[in-house]
Amino acid sequence: MMIIARMLLRRVLLLVPLMLGIVLFVFIVMRFADMDPASAYYQGANPTAEQLHQFREENGLLDPLAVRYADFVGDLITGDMGISVLTRAPVIDQVSTALPLTMQLTFLGLGVGVVLSLILGVTAAIYRDRLPDQIIRVVSLTGVAAPSFWLALLMIQYGAVELGWFPTGGYINPNDSFTGWLETMTLPALALSLPVAAQLTRIVRTAVVEELDRDYVRTAVGSGLPPVVVVGRNVLRNALVNPLTVLGLRVGYLLGGAVVIETIFGLPGMGKLMIDAVRNGDPAVVQGVVLTTAAGFVVINLVIDILYLLVNPRLRSAA
Repeated sequence: MMIIARMLLRRVLLLVPLMLGIVLFVFIVMRFADMDPASAYYQGANPTAEQLHQFREENGLLDPLAVRYADFVGDLITGDMGISVLTRAPVIDQVSTALPLTMQLTFLGLGVGVVLSLILGVTAAIYRDRLPDQIIRVVSLTGVAAPSFWLALLMIQYGAVELGWFPTGGYINPNDSFTGWLETMTLPALALSLPVAAQLTRIVRTAVVEELDRDYVRTAVGSGLPPVVVVGRNVLRNALVNPLTVLGLRVGYLLGGAVVIETIFGLPGMGKLMIDAVRNGDPAVVQGVVLTTAAGFVVINLVIDILYLLVNPRLRSAA
């Protein structure tokens, strides 16, 4: 446990410079973006040059870049992401409202992708070079090549419009109706997860095949242990390291893909918040969404690192 605690502490400490670098990058990019908070504030009101100058002066937009960055970091530390120039509401409130839906979609898609990849990958490995393996390999290859937005459009056409099994869009809070929530989230989660599941299936299959060829597996099966026990207790645990590595990298895809999927299905999550902010030229909201998404990606990868330690004791001993 002490080894795990030290490794966890080391990774947490590394998050500090990483997040500062992300904040600096986002700050610089947003300063050069074609978004003027003053123009957005007076949108449609034909402000005078004096009004624009007064707004920029009152909001510190004319301060030196270093001063603005220090103020920006200081505000973030206190949980202040700024004020939306359009709604006049704190950005943190808008993000807090939209983030739960995006996290629901991301983790639901992540769960579906992991379950599908484990079932299909292990099945393909056990029946390698036979008909089930060949079918799964063709299906996974097709899934890797299919973009999530294209799958989303197909699902709306066939699953919602023609068959009428699911709604074409919208969102129902699970507190109001869990069944309604599940109906509105099923197609978005499937569209988001299937490309990830297809890629992970191929990796799980390769990892399990390599483990099945090891001497300890043949020895365990030869000693009379049921193959199901050997695969479930030993093979899967040793084979999950490589898939976890890829899964950590695909979290960014899931978060980014959720933005697109939310837009297609009309879900009021971070995607809609981002699109509306970009369309209306609201930089505070844009940078708030980007920073929150980046922080989520970093935290989830920290969780993946912890899972490495749980599934592979060799990593703990090497530490």
